[in-house]
Amino acid sequence: MPINLNQNLHQAQLKNGLRVMLKEIHTAPVTSTWIWYGIGSRNELPGKTGLSHWVEHMQFKGTRKYTGDDIDNLVSRVGGYANAFTSPDWTTYFETMPSAHLHATLELEADRMVNSLFDPLDVETERTVIISEREGSENYPEFRLDEAVQRRSFQAHPYRNEVLGSKEDLISISRDDLFQHYRNYYQPANAILCVAGDISPQALLEDIENLFGGIPSAPLIKNIPGSEKALTPGDRLELEGPGEAHYLEIAWRCPAASDPNFFAYSIIESLLSGPSSLNMFGSGGISNRTSRLYQALVEEDYAASVFGDLSANIDPGVYKVFATIQPEGDPWAALKIIDDQIRRITSSELSVGEIERAIKQASALFAYGSDNITNQGFWMGYASSFADYQWVAEYLTRLGSVTPSQVLKVAQKYLQADQRVVGVYRATKPQEGL
Repeated sequence: MPINLNQNLHQAQLKNGLRVMLKEIHTAPVTSTWIWYGIGSRNELPGKTGLSHWVEHMQFKGTRKYTGDDIDNLVSRVGGYANAFTSPDWTTYFETMPSAHLHATLELEADRMVNSLFDPLDVETERTVIISEREGSENYPEFRLDEAVQRRSFQAHPYRNEVLGSKEDLISISRDDLFQHYRNYYQPANAILCVAGDISPQALLEDIENLFGGIPSAPLIKNIPGSEKALTPGDRLELEGPGEAHYLEIAWRCPAASDPNFFAYSIIESLLSGPSSLNMFGSGGISNRTSRLYQALVEEDYAASVFGDLSANIDPGVYKVFATIQPEGDPWAALKIIDDQIRRITSSELSVGEIERAIKQASALFAYGSDNITNQGFWMGYASSFADYQWVAEYLTRLGSVTPSQVLKVAQKYLQADQRVVGVYRATKPQEGL
């Protein structure tokens, strides 16, 4: 049965600018509350990278009403679960809980929209935590290579920066920097509140008005970067270091999620490396064993694994292919095999049946990521962060309408050998301590 994501959807906007999206689902006495803020590493300025992620951490440290322990216990004591995420484009917080406790969840989110304390001692504690997180990631060749490729993929756009921020910036950022970032971006006019589950929309909207309606919005100062259309022709980089395998990463420019070409690009990804799940909470998965790169690289023992990553972003981003190469293998030989598969796709050697299979696989993965209350809450805010809700509501229809000629046209436009970044990490000795 087709998924109707528009069913029982209610939308409103408060006078202070807060957008509200409600999805009535009575399959279980559960609700999932998401609040999305239009701030991520995309909006950060040089010298202040990592601010958005650090502010996310501080939102769990306490407000005038709730201690950090109160925030943790609010959800865990009733068997719920909660988390938060920072991306290049947005920051989001969610709680999935028994519906009887929805009001308490909303009270928490309304309070920490305006009343988070940013205690100086907590700031310093989190500085240590985040720098340790950053240093821990740097121990992994995959992280080092990916960061290097990402930075080469953008000359000026903040997508070049790691969401964690640079170590230099993490050392220098002050408590005032964090608090000003919070006060500027955490306001109703820059937020979307989404609730899915066992709700009565009209009564809930009244509750939301009572809790959030009195929070004022101020003029928003927001850095909006310009897009980068092309990559440096034929850019290559090579790193060396300890490890037990070599790694190959390739990045091509991809369109913004709101670009109609994004859906044909999704089919190209499905063909080459297998479809990516755009959802964080899918209940199933699709193997990439039928993808061209898995069969050409892994089945033929040129690589131990291969996968792709296509992200839905506000601005044009990159599609990445990442391969793990055995110690005795050659990353550059693997690149030649990938180039051969790209040539076949851009030379119209695809059958209609292969494209239809790729569409079915991408569609099935989307369906797996749309089948529970937490996912439904996620999709409302996620799609609205870079396009609008109809982007996700019509996702399957748009995938199904992709034609072979569109796949060929988009592949020829984007998958050019002189419009990509190629990165290699070459292991020099066994890695110690991991």
